[in-house]
Amino acid sequence: MTSTRKIEANRDNARASTGPKTAHGRAKSTKNALRHALSLPVFSDPMLSEAVDALAREIAGADRDAEQQELARRIAEAQIDLRRVRRARHQLLTRKLAEPYYESRADTREKVAMLCRLLGKNPPDVPLFALETFVTSTPQGPQKLATILSEEVRQLSAMDRYERRALSRRKFAIRAFDAARRQAASADE
Repeated sequence: MTSTRKIEANRDNARASTGPKTAHGRAKSTKNALRHALSLPVFSDPMLSEAVDALAREIAGADRDAEQQELARRIAEAQIDLRRVRRARHQLLTRKLAEPYYESRADTREKVAMLCRLLGKNPPDVPLFALETFVTSTPQGPQKLATILSEEVRQLSAMDRYERRALSRRKFAIRAFDAARRQAASADE
C-alpha cells in the first residue's frame, strides 16, 4: 500500500505538471496532434470516408449481406489508413529533398559556431574562399538523402508504427472477411 506522504507528493507533482505556461508553449502544444494527422480516424475526413465506402463496396462485391459489408469496410479502412501513411511519408521526404539548401541541424550549429569564432576577439586565420565554401556547402545527392533520413528518423519511425498497425489491421480484417465468405459458401451448399 502506498503511504499518504507519497500520495500527497504525487498530487503536488501532478498539480505542478499542468503543461506549457507561456503563450508560445501553449500554441506549439496545440499543434502536436496535427503534425501529420495520422492518429485521426478515417471518418474525421469526409473525402476519406467516401473512399472507404467506395472501396468497401468494391471489396464486398455482389454479396452485400450486412456482415460481409462490415468486414469489407474494416479492410477498406485499414487500406485507406495505409495509403495515408505512405502518402505522408512520401510528402515529408519529397518536401525535404526539394529544399535546395537543406542541411542538418548539426551542420548549421557548426557553421554558426565558426562564424561566432570569426567574429570573436581572436579569429582564426582562414582564407576567404575556404570560409565561403564551408558556409555555403550543403549536402547533395545520396549524402543529402542520408542526412534527411538521419534528421527525420523520429518522424519516420512514428510513420512506420502507423504503417505497421494499418498493415496488421488489414491482415486480420482480410482473414475475417475470407472466413465469413467461406462460411457463407459452405452454408449455401
